[in-house]
Amino acid sequence: MNKQDLADEALFLLLHNEIVSCVYKSSEQGDAENGRCITKLENMGFRVGQGLIERFTKDTARFKDELDIMKFVCKDFWTTVFKKQIDNLRTNHQGIYVLQDNKFRLITQMSAGKQYMEHAPKYLAFTCGLIRGGLSNLGIRSIVTAEVSVMPACEYMTLLDAYF
Repeated sequence: MNKQDLADEALFLLLHNEIVSCVYKSSEQGDAENGRCITKLENMGFRVGQGLIERFTKDTARFKDELDIMKFVCKDFWTTVFKKQIDNLRTNHQGIYVLQDNKFRLITQMSAGKQYMEHAPKYLAFTCGLIRGGLSNLGIRSIVTAEVSVMPACEYMTLLDAYF
């Protein structure tokens, strides 16, 4: 990794943290407001995901099926955005895909202590939207949720359109 890549990654991490901070500072911090903040961050990610996937797939051959699309998201899309592939992709072949990243870059800066687990969802919402927006631009409606059981590993559960 050269100096430019390190600088780009640092700027992306700082920008993401500042966006999360700004969204949360502008609200009143009730439970309803927390939900609105998560939705706002996810919607930002959705729009970014739509734009990125459009750029990344303009010279790509058509995908055969959902699994092909999910493999593209896990390898090419994730590598371009987060500089590494997804560590594990699981599916039940009925529209549920679980993307596992064992060292997710947006939460590696947070301590591994249990007290920080409650803050993890706000740092994962943008990425949920990123995945959902990318899939949307590839013609797949989806629901994406994130879960952290041990920091900094996280799982993105993706439920595709035909199954909800």
